[in-house]
Parts: sequence; C-alpha cells; structure tokens
Amino acid sequence: MPRIKVLIADDHAVVREGLKQIFEDQPDMVITCEAEDGLEAVEKVRTLQPDVAVVDLAMPRLGGLDAIGLIKEVAPDIKVVVLSMHSKETYVHQTLAAGALGYVLKASPMSDVLEAVRAAYRGEYFLSSKIRAEVVGVYLKSHVDPPTPKGYDLLSEREQQVFRMVVEGNSTNQIADVLCLSPKTVEKHRANIMKKLGLRDRLEMVKFAVKIGLVDPELWED
Repeated sequence: MPRIKVLIADDHAVVREGLKQIFEDQPDMVITCEAEDGLEAVEKVRTLQPDVAVVDLAMPRLGGLDAIGLIKEVAPDIKVVVLSMHSKETYVHQTLAAGALGYVLKASPMSDVLEAVRAAYRGEYFLSSKIRAEVVGVYLKSHVDPPTPKGYDLLSEREQQVFRMVVEGNSTNQIADVLCLSPKTVEKHRANIMKKLGLRDRLEMVKFAVKIGLVDPELWED
C-alpha cells in the first residue's frame, strides 16, 4: 500500500520537528518535504508533488490562505490541511473556500492531525474536534460561497488576493513575484481596491480587514 507523501509548512522549526516525529511513526505516511513559509511551500509542491500539504495559516512572505490557492494552481490534485491557533468560523470558511479539506487547531490532539491527513487523502473533509462540528456541515449544505463582508465582495478574486497580501505586509515587488504579475499590474490592482473600498493607504486597508473580520490582529503572531 503506498504511503501518503506529506509536506509540512510552518515557520516554527519546533512545530515542524514535532509533526515530523509523529508522521514518521505512522506506517502509512512519509514526510516528503518541509517549508518555512507559504512561498517555499508552493515551490516545494511544484517540484516534489506531495499528496497532502499541512499548512500553517500564519506564515511570513505568503500566508497560508493565499498559499492554498497557489498550491492548488500548481498541483490541482493535492489535498490541503490547515493547522492554526485560531478557531473563528471566519477562518474555517475562508480556508474551505480556498480549497482546503481540513482545519485543525494546534491545541488539538495529534490524533486529529493524523486523521485530518488521512481524511484529506481520501478526499474527505475533516474539522478539528475542538471546533463546532456544524461549521463544515453548514458550509457544504449552503452550495454557495461563504457570505462576504459588505464592500469586500466588490473586489475581484485577484483583487481580494492582492488585498490580503498587502494587509499581510508584502511589498509590491513581493506580490508581483508570488502572483507572477508585473509591479505595475499589482499597483493597478491596489489602486482599484482602495477606490472601490474608499481607502487611502495600507493602514486603512489593515483597519478595514480587521473591522470586517477578514484577519485577526493576532493572526500573524502565531
């Protein structure tokens, strides 16, 4: 029986090492590669083609939410499990909408992580036992995208992606490199975003993101 090839993406070496030890003890899993941030995760997926990517939601250079979309672009068949400290339903819905099949809290038992990987490999959804079980059920039964905050839904999919990356602190050149766009195009998207939302600068974009619950003030500190 083939072993599940797993990628671990987390900016904390201690977390990666702990996960490695757990996975390596499983007869049906093997660690194919590691990544310290979202951008490295995308490149590792592109070159090594693991079966399941276990991705931290908060990482430098490229956050987990945007990493999921790019990972699915370079490897459509890969399964993604999100590992996070945050249990807000907003984050669960966003990651499911981005293409993840699992959402596990870092405070959960290691058995949750293992089961999430196995479930994702089978193409099944898995929600951490410490998050209300109905979250996934509601999402799957809705047959529509999760509700978007007023104003934010005026942005195109690409503009939403640029918006999140700006809020995360990425520069124009960094965003251009990750999304394979020209800096000029990124600046055009940024200008359109601010015009549509009535914002003047990045600080107002961050405040808007916090206000609508798109990001948590503590999200990028885990």
